[in-house]
Amino acid sequence: MSETGAISTDVTEDRFLNGRIVLRQPRKGYRAGIDAVFLAAAIPCRPGESAFEAGMGAGAASLCLAARVPGARVTGIERNEVYAALARQNIAGNGMGDRVRLLDGDVRDLTRNPQGTFPPVASFDHVFANPPYHKREDITASPSDPKAEAHSMAGAELETWVKMLAAMARPRGTITLVQRPEALPRLLQALEGRAGDIRIAPLFPRPHEAASLIILQAVKGSRAAMRLLPGMVLHGPAHGFTDAAEAVLRHGAAFPLR
Repeated sequence: MSETGAISTDVTEDRFLNGRIVLRQPRKGYRAGIDAVFLAAAIPCRPGESAFEAGMGAGAASLCLAARVPGARVTGIERNEVYAALARQNIAGNGMGDRVRLLDGDVRDLTRNPQGTFPPVASFDHVFANPPYHKREDITASPSDPKAEAHSMAGAELETWVKMLAAMARPRGTITLVQRPEALPRLLQALEGRAGDIRIAPLFPRPHEAASLIILQAVKGSRAAMRLLPGMVLHGPAHGFTDAAEAVLRHGAAFPLR
């Protein structure tokens, strides 16, 4: 996730996929969690294929994808210097330097590439992102609050992220995002005319509760109909993770949407 703003350099070391990935990330500010793991698990990437992440943050989703799919090649872009520095440390620290790389820059500049700084458009098998969740005009926190900044974006920015992701995907490539359910109308509008065969998988905190997150995946250039999938319940009656959620979060299982 990419945002500007001062963020504490006080970091924690967190473990993902049962310790297969060790992630250094700021103690305050945006912190990767289960959303990044499920995002990575949903990408239908195969060994030898390429994937692109918009807003890599400290690298959680990209590293989880690379750990789950041996031979996958992952490229990400990040504009925040603190997160970019941590991402590079995490890529090296997890021994992924040969398959995961980070570009410095802004998502909005991907298609404006006069000097060849970024990869060419339509060059990735899969593209994905964990964009900020809230519209900035809907939150009341101070604009200088780094945590608020990391979880928010201006009203039109989500559509820009989708447009840039679609541009970077090859024809028939997949576009995968994790978002709050309330962002679904904007996501669908942004994808119109760019991608189809949309699959939506809700993530439910507990049985009989409303979904807290959705995973959305589309195919660039497809005109196939949209499907709403059963999704997954994350926590059981005892408040621990369900067996299905544990398989994704701890054991690196895929979360296939197609």
